[in-house]
Amino acid sequence: MLPEPGAVVSDGATWFSVWSENAERVELCLFDESEGEQRLDMLASGDGWHRVFAHDVGDGARYGFRAHGPFDPESGHRFDPHKLLIDPYAVEIDRPFEWHPALALGPDTGNDTAYLVPKSVVRERKTTSAKTPPVFAPGDLIYEVPVKAFTINHPDVPGDSKGTVAALGHPAIVNHLKRLGVGAVELMPITDWIDERHLAPLGLRNGWGYNPVNFFALDPRLAPGGVAELRQTVKRLHDDGIGVILDVVFNHTGESDQFGPTLCFRGLDNAHYYRHHGRPAELVNDTGCGNTVDCAHPQVVTMIIDSLRHFVEQAGIDGFRFDLAPILGRTGVGFDPTAPLFAAIEADPVLSDRVLIAEPWDIGPNGYQLGNFPHSFMEWNDRYRDDVRQFWRGDTGAHRDFATRLAGSSDVFKRDSQPGKIHTTRSVNFLAAHDGFALRDTVSFSQKHNEANGEGNRDGHNENFSWNNGVEGPPSDEGVIAARTSDIRSMLASLFLSRGTPMLTAGDEFGRSQRGNNNAYAQDNDITWLDWANRDQSLEAFVAALSRLRNRFPVLREQVLFNGNDGQSGPPDLGWHSPHGHTLTVADWEGEELNAFSMILNNRGARLAVLFNRGRQDVGFHLPKRDGWFWSLLELPEATTMMTSESECRVPARSVSVLAEVKRL
Repeated sequence: MLPEPGAVVSDGATWFSVWSENAERVELCLFDESEGEQRLDMLASGDGWHRVFAHDVGDGARYGFRAHGPFDPESGHRFDPHKLLIDPYAVEIDRPFEWHPALALGPDTGNDTAYLVPKSVVRERKTTSAKTPPVFAPGDLIYEVPVKAFTINHPDVPGDSKGTVAALGHPAIVNHLKRLGVGAVELMPITDWIDERHLAPLGLRNGWGYNPVNFFALDPRLAPGGVAELRQTVKRLHDDGIGVILDVVFNHTGESDQFGPTLCFRGLDNAHYYRHHGRPAELVNDTGCGNTVDCAHPQVVTMIIDSLRHFVEQAGIDGFRFDLAPILGRTGVGFDPTAPLFAAIEADPVLSDRVLIAEPWDIGPNGYQLGNFPHSFMEWNDRYRDDVRQFWRGDTGAHRDFATRLAGSSDVFKRDSQPGKIHTTRSVNFLAAHDGFALRDTVSFSQKHNEANGEGNRDGHNENFSWNNGVEGPPSDEGVIAARTSDIRSMLASLFLSRGTPMLTAGDEFGRSQRGNNNAYAQDNDITWLDWANRDQSLEAFVAALSRLRNRFPVLREQVLFNGNDGQSGPPDLGWHSPHGHTLTVADWEGEELNAFSMILNNRGARLAVLFNRGRQDVGFHLPKRDGWFWSLLELPEATTMMTSESECRVPARSVSVLAEVKRL
């Protein structure tokens, strides 16, 4: 039986296996502090695999590869034995990557990079005790977490674990997550990465991690304890009912464009690991990051499946969010929802029940694929973000799309309508994410302020559907502060009361700000590090109350799209009404302005009313009545809605109210 890829320990020795179809020869390089570098020729098996059995090499050994072959960029080949390469299947590296110009020099210089490149580390493989179903379920709250920025400034986290994966298991962090009702933390990339080459001259560092080198090894800056640290943290969170989703980047690597460094795939088999077009062979750049991983290549498909399985089997991970996910389905003819990688994920027994979330866009041809992924995938819904922002900003006609987003985005996720088929929404609803304006900045800045990025404010999105309530940036006027807080609360209420799966980025629950920077990937500093000491605790309490309300009423967590009835003889599952209590007509929706309306949700006879008022004046609402029932206001912190009768209330300007129908005794 052939050994598995990578380094596999066996009775005090280790099998090393690496794939390269075009390499003429591959060497295993073993590193020892006393003996330096030892090189062993690997045996080519004829199917692209190169293998060697190394005696007296076991757990903890440091190694790398050197690949020999033509340096012929016009044909897609960039072999250079002077470049030490990490193992694509390495599960640990001995130190973080650091950019250095020598990593990108050509073979004619004879520059050896062994002193610059981290070494792969041999580790015996362990698995969790038994595979269990994911803790997270669609409809639960996802909490997006940048590991370092989230924990580096937390006053209760010990200094030696600040900024690490281990910090996520600290009782103070766990208690915060539980208070918010988090169903799963979604960890921004934690595998090894390298800074983009333009950052060092600017004095900046990549703080997001979306620039990987391989797809298995954890970055030592975030997980100095390796996969064991991740496994322990996952168990700690699972014990409190919190799942863990990993944000994974399979669309490109930090080897970048033709001027980038040679670290792994480029040196092993550039022609097969990356997509190319034309002659001379040019790297396809559907990612905007300089290269595009060929996710249709059989070996790449196998490697990605092995990476996903590694994190499930070794750490108990509940699921994955796929960055720039159309790349996963790109073949020679474009995006294909039945592409080999999608089929392999769905067919794999270890992965078939995991949570799968697609970021449904890239910058390649026809790169916007929202709603087109396999039905096993949930999808980040940026239309939800934009339409909710436009409604609360006060844009003319925004009420129509806002209502569609509240109801689960059936225009996106019910395209294949069939009579009698039950459709569910796959929408991950969010107001802000790591990429773009923070929620506080959405109501504080009318335009981006990315000057700190050193690119003349040219980077980042220009259209953010943001507003500043009269003052650009931090205000001193109490009225402006109150207006911004009201707008934030209204958007958060919309998020938690919408059909779909809500996602909140860490810190938005207490008013984080990035000072108007909407592309803060290179701000590994206090622009992105959460300010726990000055957090808005009243806003945090409001979010916690919204989460409790959502968990209290099953109708708010349902994922089935509305169809106009409840399956019984009662009221329809969804109704829209004017403040006067009349059912809204097509003409009402087609009007230019609809600043106030109610959404009535019905689940097996139990009804909730969600009242929206984006106007600048209080509005009285009359709710539909049923004999033997009355409406009761559900209190939220600092809410000022007042009941004026059993079916009437007054909703303040720029706010959302929630009522439940109660049966009269």
